[in-house]
Amino acid sequence: MDSYFTISKPSQAQLREKMSRFISFAIPVASAEEAKAEIARKQNEYHDARHVCWAYMIGPERKQFLSSDNGEPSGTAGKPILGQINSFNLTDIVVIVVRYFGGIKLGTSGLIAAYREAARLALSEAEIIEKHQTARFSFTFPYLSMNEVMRIAKMPQVRVISQQFDNSCSMTIECNLADSPMVEARLTSVSGLTLLPR
Repeated sequence: MDSYFTISKPSQAQLREKMSRFISFAIPVASAEEAKAEIARKQNEYHDARHVCWAYMIGPERKQFLSSDNGEPSGTAGKPILGQINSFNLTDIVVIVVRYFGGIKLGTSGLIAAYREAARLALSEAEIIEKHQTARFSFTFPYLSMNEVMRIAKMPQVRVISQQFDNSCSMTIECNLADSPMVEARLTSVSGLTLLPR
């Protein structure tokens, strides 16, 4: 699978359940560190809330994930939020649900349903986009090989990230993972071109 789904920009929603107010946020992130920074930001912003629960999923393989009940009974908040991320088949995302307690206890099943619905509402508000896994190649080449290199750089599958032309020239290009074997084969056929370690 060289494609995966995420959201284009942050979204939010609200849910009221037996006097408790749930504010949910879905935010695109590129790493666990970025997810944790967003969580810290919301915890700071809603410092007066009873609970700030969350879950994130990172990476095209969807293998890096974590969730937190943040003081709610175990399994009643983080897992239902993560479950909604999985239901939407998303990654590179953090979903945060802020709860203001309204004085009426919801019980275990009530909490699970409320956190699940709050997460679903935020994700329903988001624009879901398909992204492709990419491969990057950085390389140096002699000026004499410029024409050959530019032919590769102008291929529709290739995006130029950076380039520098001097006595010794260098370039970084990107392509979809599925196209990377073909692009790499073209690059290695250029005389004098040296691929830098990835």
